[in-house]
Amino acid sequence: MIKRIFDLVFSFIGLLLLAPILILISILIKLDSKGPVLFIQNRVGKNNVDFNIFKFRTMHAKSEKKGLLTLGNHDSRVTKIGYFLRRYKIDEFPQLINILKGDMSFVGPRPELRYYVNFYNEDDMKIFKVRPGITGLASLKYRNEVELLKAAENPEEFFIKTIIPDKLRFNKMYIEKRNFFFDLKLIFLTVIKVITK
Repeated sequence: MIKRIFDLVFSFIGLLLLAPILILISILIKLDSKGPVLFIQNRVGKNNVDFNIFKFRTMHAKSEKKGLLTLGNHDSRVTKIGYFLRRYKIDEFPQLINILKGDMSFVGPRPELRYYVNFYNEDDMKIFKVRPGITGLASLKYRNEVELLKAAENPEEFFIKTIIPDKLRFNKMYIEKRNFFFDLKLIFLTVIKVITK
């Protein structure tokens, strides 16, 4: 209950305080490239139920048709403003709407595409006991995931066979350790990682 109240209060305050910045970013995205301001994608959430996640669009329109994985920070599909938004995780700001709606929390396992969830085993499904989050243990470890994928000989295979199982291990660890103060610690560590990147 405390976690949900925290999510509601701070997502609402965040949207209010960030409104001018969100409007400015929206204008810059439209000036930089053709396409919608928001990138809306289907992800898997709590109780294994699909929902639409909101992000600022950082790639040229319809780039997802060229592959689900982003390969490196300088993936050719990423726009000029998109690179900046990704670097400082600003593209995640619209997920405050997801938190307010109850689809997500500030802290929890990152929501994955259904395509990749199909590779989970029965034990892995326990991560759907909690709301997915903007940040978490796995997110902190794999903050440079796109660079790891770029360096891999076969990015898709590396993601499925190496990164996904390791992320799931950290997500299960989070579920066992989770409490309000642990969440606050992970939020603090995330902010530090972003501003010192």
